[in-house]
Amino acid sequence: MNDELDLLRAANPVRADAGPWRDRPLDTHAERGLNRLLHSKRTRRARRRLVLRAEAAVLALVAVLAFAFSGAGASPAAAAPAALVLRTNTPSVTLNELARRAEARAKGAGAHTGPRRGSHLQSWYMTMEAGPDAAPPVTVPEERITRWRADGSGSELVVATDPRHPGRPVIHDADGRWRTVNDGKILHRKNYPAGSGAQHGGLASRTKPPTDPEALREHLTTLYGGADAKTPQLLLALSTLRQEWTPGPREAAAIVRMLADMGGLHPAGTVTDRLGRRGQAYVYDGPDGSMDATRQMVIFDPATGQLLGSEITFTKDLPDFKIKSGEVLSYEAWMR
Repeated sequence: MNDELDLLRAANPVRADAGPWRDRPLDTHAERGLNRLLHSKRTRRARRRLVLRAEAAVLALVAVLAFAFSGAGASPAAAAPAALVLRTNTPSVTLNELARRAEARAKGAGAHTGPRRGSHLQSWYMTMEAGPDAAPPVTVPEERITRWRADGSGSELVVATDPRHPGRPVIHDADGRWRTVNDGKILHRKNYPAGSGAQHGGLASRTKPPTDPEALREHLTTLYGGADAKTPQLLLALSTLRQEWTPGPREAAAIVRMLADMGGLHPAGTVTDRLGRRGQAYVYDGPDGSMDATRQMVIFDPATGQLLGSEITFTKDLPDFKIKSGEVLSYEAWMR
């Protein structure tokens, strides 16, 4: 029962200190938490009875993001960022080869290079409306830094910023109404005293990720849901893990080996990510549910096997959402 309560608390779309509940979009943490619930084994039977079936994690994400925001039509709008450009004229690195490189690096890693709870994330998430009078999609860029120390103290910081356009105003959601804020504006800041780490977050955020690939997959299956099904769900579960933990060399090697053994991803070329880093891209473009409308891409450092980022793009037009093929649903860039 404790595990279920942890999942429910993690998925709660309104923080305990947010005041009376009212209609508004879920934040990123709540979106991921709801996605875990939709794809957990415990809710699978009940989910089959829903009219809107979450046949894949990507479809659940689209459904969660599809809100009708009051007043959004008269507020500032921003086009989604262009998808990253793949360079296919460079030598391909298979996931097996990348796993071997990461495993060799992990063998020489010291004890102090283990995983660190917390993360540093630059993200772009698209929000959408449906219907003939829907406003155009809006992409919200944010930077999030979460840190936890050995004594259980920690901090959270969320900043409105877009490294593609330094110094320019950034679109931000203010309780369902879009507005622009200055680049670098602090949206959320909180400090936690010593001893808070054991009480903060769900069970998943307090449990170190394993360094064995099979154990890691079971870890994702048990604590994040959906990872025992298909590649799309596994990638979203991995994204949620990465929001809560920064892997060390051994965890990075386990991630790459797990994906190599899973199958479904193929080398797609090299890219320069939105933070200017060169990476090796791997793509899943198989079925993602009844709509079959997205492509998922993950980007790794070709030398170390560290996960640098992930991108989900649309592969077909979705007129109800004013979405065109090739637009970006979400992008995450991970930093140390």
